[in-house]
Amino acid sequence: MKSDLKIGIALGAGSARGWAHIGVLRVLEEAGIRPQIVCGTSIGALVGAVYADGDLDTLEDWVLGLTWRKVLGFFDISLNGGFLKGAKLIAYLRDNLLETTIEELALPFGAVATDLRNGREVWLREGRAVDVVRASIALPGLFTPFEQDGRLLVDGALVNPVPVSLCRAMGADFVIAVDLGSSLAGRHVRSSEKNREPNMIEVLAESINIMQVRITRSRLAGEPADAVILPRLGDLRALDYHRAAESIEEGRAATKLMLPQLKQLLES
Repeated sequence: MKSDLKIGIALGAGSARGWAHIGVLRVLEEAGIRPQIVCGTSIGALVGAVYADGDLDTLEDWVLGLTWRKVLGFFDISLNGGFLKGAKLIAYLRDNLLETTIEELALPFGAVATDLRNGREVWLREGRAVDVVRASIALPGLFTPFEQDGRLLVDGALVNPVPVSLCRAMGADFVIAVDLGSSLAGRHVRSSEKNREPNMIEVLAESINIMQVRITRSRLAGEPADAVILPRLGDLRALDYHRAAESIEEGRAATKLMLPQLKQLLES
């Protein structure tokens, strides 16, 4: 690997499937590949911010301990702008994982959100880390929008699900993208129909995920990464946050599969 090569990692959106990012980052570190720039969209912003703060162990311990009952405990119902206010989740993150500002993180970090009023892509590079994450994960219809400087911000996956472009803009010479949606489109709702009808929230979340898959394909075609890691997560539903062990393991497996090619690219 060239010593002066600045590696960036773009952690993609994918709701509960995003715990796979933990497995990806673990295997990269074990192989001596340490990103110097971290960018994320939606759940990728959450994992990315914690990683940039050097606290991935705490995050992994927490998600591995999540049960469906604990996940439900973070649901604070809202009737304005989204099903969930997100206050309980954000309070937990602020008190346990993201207590600092973006500027104080150990690694340069950026996240993507969407301006609800005009549809523009918003790059978040400063401010309280927990606020940046809250804006980026505000899945329309599920989480209420986040208000910042007169803007209403929602999930960045609506415009840039795998933020390669932000990594490039922040100075990365080599970008590793993690695309969580490669095995999703149309697959999950069919598999769930064998057992039961999906509920309203699942239909909404999965519909947005399918849309994200299409947007990702378009964005990566126009703004290609140097390497793409593709965890196969089609068996996990968008709200399966309690199935972290499976998601992390698939992130590890997909990264191990990619390692020979990745090392070759980094050495060329």
